Amino acid sequence: MNRKPALIIHPEDDFCHRIKRMLLDLKCEAQVCTDSVPQPAVITEANYRLVAVHEEMVMADEENLSSHLLINVGHVPVIIFSDQIDVRRAVDAVQKGAFDYFTKDSSAQAIQTSLARAVKLTDKGDKGKPSGSGLRSIVSRSDAMATLLATAERVAKSNATVLIEGESGTGKELLARFIHQKSGRSAKAFVAMNCAALPENLVESELFGYDKGAFTGATKRRIGKFEQASGGTLLLDEISEMPLALQAKLLRVLQEKEVDPIGGHKPIPVDVRLLATCNRDLAQMVKEGSFRQDLYYRLRVIPLKIPSLRERKSDISILVEHFKDKFCNIHNIPDVNISSEAMSQLSGWSWPGNVRELENTIERAILICDGSKITPAHLLIDRQITAPEGVTADSFVGMTVKEIEKKLIGQTLRHVNENRTHAAQMLGISIRTLRNKLREYAHTDEPPSSASGNNV
Repeated sequence: MNRKPALIIHPEDDFCHRIKRMLLDLKCEAQVCTDSVPQPAVITEANYRLVAVHEEMVMADEENLSSHLLINVGHVPVIIFSDQIDVRRAVDAVQKGAFDYFTKDSSAQAIQTSLARAVKLTDKGDKGKPSGSGLRSIVSRSDAMATLLATAERVAKSNATVLIEGESGTGKELLARFIHQKSGRSAKAFVAMNCAALPENLVESELFGYDKGAFTGATKRRIGKFEQASGGTLLLDEISEMPLALQAKLLRVLQEKEVDPIGGHKPIPVDVRLLATCNRDLAQMVKEGSFRQDLYYRLRVIPLKIPSLRERKSDISILVEHFKDKFCNIHNIPDVNISSEAMSQLSGWSWPGNVRELENTIERAILICDGSKITPAHLLIDRQITAPEGVTADSFVGMTVKEIEKKLIGQTLRHVNENRTHAAQMLGISIRTLRNKLREYAHTDEPPSSASGNNV
């Protein structure tokens, strides 16, 4: 049996003692850290059976937070304990790979059960498969996904650049993490950056870092994503949104294997395996001149395309069960059943938002379900089917394409209560594109929405 100890990272001695006693009941020794969070590399090297960590301690430590503790120790079950009840943070933690997530209101029995499962899995050598969607498994039974995963696992052993294409919400980042875990770099860092989530003037410093004094406010050196990922894997999500000027710099990094931090005096060598995702037609963007052809071919050494959920409907039922178990666990809700009518409606819907839309639908249904069974009334799919108020084919007759675009964006924003992230997903465009469109409309007499747009 694996006799390695567990690691408890928490500032409260009483809490550490309580968790340590639970682990001792499971015949698992434990080490305790109450004042600092060890670097992920230290945890990886020690090969702990599991890590129980106080979330606020990790968030307070900028260096550890930027190093992605959950991802870097992906072979170890990480159980997070938080002082605050924050559903979004809980979901985000589980999606990033947390084995479980608990708050002060969580029962001792639930914690004990989770610890027992984690210990059992590591004793079996199962490398800590998470209870949520997690990083280590992709839920599917379709032949198309089986073929894709087999190909991904084969190419994972190499250092070749992989371009993962597919519609928004299909699970491109999850496939990227799968490739990292199956690679020889799995014990090293997996660092992800969404190219569409940052203002254009910040992308370069995020990627390549900067030296102290490089610009006003640069009070200390900051390492970029490439240096953070050195020895491991870097994922550039929504690569199509990278500014054209930076594409040349990225190409040089890939060719020379070194980065030039802003304000730096000499290049810094990096050893990074690059993965990129895209939900747009990069080949078409190359023809239009908005994406460099040489970078396109450099990224597309291994092209992988994830099928949409409507192309693999056999996955819907097992994904429903998977998400049901996941969110019942996160929200501490007893297991609920799904009526045959609800399952029929789920199977018949086209899922334009793909797996992400299905996941959100199941979480919402679990939260509003007033009993032990989910019915069609809890799915709210009829509302999803209904077009935004005022949007009909006839309403567009006589309008220019520009006017139609402006009206559609405005109506969609109102339909989703001004949430730009949701609106961009429904419209099939990136957040950056939506932001640029709204900035363009702001100079007209009738902008599509009066919202401030804080939901980006």
